[in-house]
Amino acid sequence: MAFLVLFSTMSFSMDMHFCGDTLVDFKLFQEADTCAMANDMPSMDMAEDDMEMHCCSDVALVVPGQDDLQGTFDTLTFEQQTIVIAYTFAYLNLFDEADLQPIPFKEYSPPLLIRDVQLMDQTFLI
Repeated sequence: MAFLVLFSTMSFSMDMHFCGDTLVDFKLFQEADTCAMANDMPSMDMAEDDMEMHCCSDVALVVPGQDDLQGTFDTLTFEQQTIVIAYTFAYLNLFDEADLQPIPFKEYSPPLLIRDVQLMDQTFLI
């Protein structure tokens, strides 16, 4: 579920550089490098007709992520707020510690062993 939320909210961009019909460079999250033909472009003072005949092109594809996942408590109606509070209160009370019986000998230390009774009686747990 976490991966679904991560990938649905993540935005990315793809940048591709074509020379004619051939893909020369493809980059994800960055701008694609141009080829040698793009470097030989005519200068800006050339006519626009010459610029249209240039065979290189750049294609940028941007996929925006989702930004509205964080809901606020204010957008809920009064009935929905009541249900959320009641559910939270009931869920948290499930984990209350049960009333435990007090252990009367908790503060006392065990008696000192004078001899090992299990070894004397040869009573062993297997």
